[in-house]
Formats: sequence, C-alpha cells, structure tokens
Amino acid sequence: MGMFSESVEVDCSSAGIPVSLLWQGCSYTIGPEPVRWYERRSWWEEEIRAEVGRGPGLVDHEIWRVQARAGGKGPAWTFDLSHHLGSNRWRLLRLHDAVRPRSA
Repeated sequence: MGMFSESVEVDCSSAGIPVSLLWQGCSYTIGPEPVRWYERRSWWEEEIRAEVGRGPGLVDHEIWRVQARAGGKGPAWTFDLSHHLGSNRWRLLRLHDAVRPRSA
C-alpha cells in the first residue's frame, strides 16, 4: 500500500516479540509468528565512524513484519516495522494491502 517513516508505539512480550501496536490513535493486535530480519542502513550518511563492536543499531536495524488487526478484529493488515535497538524506538516502514478473503 505504501512506504512510511512514521513513529509507532509497540508493546512486546517478555521475549521481545511485538504483540500490539498503536498507530494513528488506533490499537492493533499482532497475530502469531511475526517475522524478524536485519537490514543494513546507510550509517555513513549520519555517523562519522562506526565503533568496533557496535553493529546492531548502528550498522544494522531490526525489521519486523507483523500481521495485525484493528481492535483484534476486522481485516488483517501487514506492517513492516523498524526497531532502533539503541533508543528502543519503533517506526512504521511499510503498510501492505489488507488480506481479503477469497470468494468461491
């Protein structure tokens, strides 16, 4: 649906897995099995140098793809979220189209 770079609030389980998010005043319940990966960011555009041993958060950022429903019901939406490890801030990067039930 679109690319974003917008701040969101994310609540995580004790294991660090996202369980809910708040975006534009609406609360979303995250479904089971979100997917996590890491991406390189262009750190050299913002930092003078990368300190030895400081990769996560500086060189790489954590990305989560989650399926969530507003209020825990309605259509499922797929969100790509970025988690900045150093500041614990979350950003919405992409909102995919809603999952639509197939008709017979």
